[in-house]
Amino acid sequence: MAARRLRTLIASPGIMQMPCCFDALSAKLVQKAGYPITFASGFSISAAHGLPDTGLMSFGEMEATMRQITNGLSIPCIGDGDTGYGNAVNVKRTVRGYTRAGLAGIMIEDQVAPKRCGHTKEKAVVDRGTAVMRVRAAVDAAREAAAEGADPIVIVARTDARATHGLEEAISRAKLFRENGADWRFVEARPLIASDRL
Repeated sequence: MAARRLRTLIASPGIMQMPCCFDALSAKLVQKAGYPITFASGFSISAAHGLPDTGLMSFGEMEATMRQITNGLSIPCIGDGDTGYGNAVNVKRTVRGYTRAGLAGIMIEDQVAPKRCGHTKEKAVVDRGTAVMRVRAAVDAAREAAAEGADPIVIVARTDARATHGLEEAISRAKLFRENGADWRFVEARPLIASDRL
């Protein structure tokens, strides 16, 4: 039901704010503040554990955190699936685990592993074929889970290629992700401009 509510919310007109959460308490605070949706951010979860967002959190740790976040939450939550924690089999496992944890959506990105926070320098992305493989694996896992009666989790395919290869490559990847079944696409991290610097 959470994924269906998420699809309805996103189809609504206007701009929707989606504050990030990092644990069950912060998710409850987002809900209590009246927001209709939250995002369980890998950066925030890593920081809450005293770690940088460089892929140090394991799939098991993230899945357990996602389960704690969704337990008792009545608004939809999208979970950060990072790179899917490995190859196509790992991506499918991640999507299935996040589905069982009660998430409405999962975001899978095209960074190399170990990944880096999307707003840092020196990040790198995988080739297009590997990026598309991750999306296909995520979509397959979502469809398999839905066929077994699970809520059809929303697949958000993220590309960090704008910072590494430019806007055209990022748009090309986003189009490929859509063609391969992603529900939504997310182009991450525009380049810094002078006004961003303090």
